Amino acid sequence: MIITDDHMHLYNHLKLKALEQFKNAGGTHVFLVSLLSKHYNVKPTKGEDFKKIFDAHIGLVNKANKIVRAFAVLGVHPAEITIIGGRLGFKRAAEIMKEALELAGKYVEEGKAVAIKSGRPHYKVPKDVWDLSNEVMMHAFEVAKDVGCAVQLHTESYTLEGIKEIAEMADKVGLKREKVVKHFSPPKVKEFEEVGIFPSVICLNDYALEAAKQGDRFMLETDYIDDKSRPGAVLGPKTVPRKVKELLKHGFDEDFIYKICVENVERVYGVEMVE
Repeated sequence: MIITDDHMHLYNHLKLKALEQFKNAGGTHVFLVSLLSKHYNVKPTKGEDFKKIFDAHIGLVNKANKIVRAFAVLGVHPAEITIIGGRLGFKRAAEIMKEALELAGKYVEEGKAVAIKSGRPHYKVPKDVWDLSNEVMMHAFEVAKDVGCAVQLHTESYTLEGIKEIAEMADKVGLKREKVVKHFSPPKVKEFEEVGIFPSVICLNDYALEAAKQGDRFMLETDYIDDKSRPGAVLGPKTVPRKVKELLKHGFDEDFIYKICVENVERVYGVEMVE
């Protein structure tokens, strides 16, 4: 049985051992997302500086593929606007982020990555920074449309109005709504289905079960960060396999699991999920 974690990081704690834990718990497929520039000791002054980050991440994903089936997502985290902006100004930060997203798109075209990550800050920022962040996110949508990939989004806490606004932004550049994945989603499966954006449900508490009760149009994730200063955050690497097995105990059959862990993933990311 294929069990997929849609959003996980590897950093400086368990590293590849996290994937051994994931595998031993029943996990088979994982989407590994690159981290912030500061995690790689990179202080970008131009988009090209993200090459070091992306190359390091691709190298890690190649090693991960010896343990489970791993796919690379190359991220330009929305918090970069604050990190880079603090050094170079917010407008320049936005330009660098757009350049980095174009670079990420090239990695997708070369078959090294399957998706890109963007979004807008999950914390309060001034209006000019918010507007610039929306510009960057729109650019991510343009890149994704051009190279034919999905975008994982890190955004503010979920509201129906917020995802409707994001969906309309995707419409403006002609990116299909189902190619926009809301990472760290609550189990609002019906609302996401109405809007068209794809939810990657975070496996907190009974979120997986609540999502399953609403339908099968979702994916599951841990957002495991692998930071030794916060071990286990956000959720441990065994969580998705455990939650999938709980769904089976609650009467959801293997066809249901196949839908959320295989069919949905293939549909959104355009990858082939083989065991």
